[in-house]
Amino acid sequence: MQYISQRQTEWEIRYDVVLFEEVEEAELDEMWSFVFSKDNQRWLWLALDHQTRQVLAYTFGRRKDEVFKEFQKLMEPFGISVFYTDDWGSYERHIPSELHVVGKRNTQSIERKNLTLRTRIKRLCRKTICYSKSVLMHDTVIGLVINILEFGFVYSTVNRFGA
Repeated sequence: MQYISQRQTEWEIRYDVVLFEEVEEAELDEMWSFVFSKDNQRWLWLALDHQTRQVLAYTFGRRKDEVFKEFQKLMEPFGISVFYTDDWGSYERHIPSELHVVGKRNTQSIERKNLTLRTRIKRLCRKTICYSKSVLMHDTVIGLVINILEFGFVYSTVNRFGA
């Protein structure tokens, strides 16, 4: 125990800061997973910058209009002018048609991101023995992995004492 507390005082952790920038085009998609059993579905909603391929926002919930409305609020600061999506009805009902483009041609990047996340986070796999038993742990684990992988957190091992 003494070794752990000594290491905590000798090393510091630094984080990069992610600032909001205006985004012209975004890709939106949702990804299915479950908590405890496949009857208890949980959806990860993702927004991806179409130009830079960076994750803009994400949220968890059911595949319902209410969750999408909350997801839209997360994307408001970016000032997105075009949304590329699949044919899910929630998008058609809540995104104005002049801002909405449906099709697979412009959603290839987010589909690739979904596959990468599904490969790295076994809780997102369709057939797996690794699953969450609580909604809190499901959202926390997946959220932490996305934050580390996508939002550029840098863990520095800079020694405070110069050694």
